[in-house]
Amino acid sequence: MNEKDFAELAAGAALHALSADDERRYRRALAEHPEWAAQDDTDAQTGALLADGVAPVAPPAGIRAALLAQIAQTPQGGAAESSSDSGEPDGPADESPASGAAAPAPARRWTRLAFALAACLALLVGIGIGAVALNDQLNRPASVVALQEIESAGDAQKATVELDDGATATAHWSGSVGKAVLVTDGLPEVADGKTYELWFVRGEDPIAAGVFDVDDGEATALLEGEMQAGDAIAVTVEQEGGSPSGLPTTDPVIVIPTA
Repeated sequence: MNEKDFAELAAGAALHALSADDERRYRRALAEHPEWAAQDDTDAQTGALLADGVAPVAPPAGIRAALLAQIAQTPQGGAAESSSDSGEPDGPADESPASGAAAPAPARRWTRLAFALAACLALLVGIGIGAVALNDQLNRPASVVALQEIESAGDAQKATVELDDGATATAHWSGSVGKAVLVTDGLPEVADGKTYELWFVRGEDPIAAGVFDVDDGEATALLEGEMQAGDAIAVTVEQEGGSPSGLPTTDPVIVIPTA
């Protein structure tokens, strides 16, 4: 047995997938070649790593049948492939076990293929466990991302106002980031066909900065456009989609000075 053959058997041993005959050949080779023990240790550690931290789950229905079907359909290679892989000249086409030749290579290639497929399945299980958390991270609203950027900035500032009905609104901004975010708590819902609209008030000029809705009184809204020093942040109630004229049509329900 050469080292490549041993490596293929070691992969199967790590998965406890060897036949009794291959298991005996594997153990005999390991005893005869202690220098190959590193391969055995590597495969065993890899198998343990794949399983580490993965809670047991019921496999999907049909997964065993699908795995076996994939193995059956995957080309196993023949004598020509074995020759090209090893760099040795082609031998007789029909060697038999009685001739003293090693067991057919396809059987050993199956163990390596099984190991690779099992690793993929274990990886998919791990991905599934973390998919929800990962999805949450990748799909965070832009307003939440901006708020984190602002809070991490060295010049982060904020100001809070309390409304007559007890609701609060807090503006967060940073000159270096150039963004502003409004966070509300307890803000009442508006009537159907209406929405809240944000404004930068720059001197005497209101500049439309997007619309937002509240969910159970709460909202985290990123103002569109770049905030400038001294801008006030205001909110009005406008028709759905925002003021068609680009100017406020109602008195502001929230005004937060930032200077």
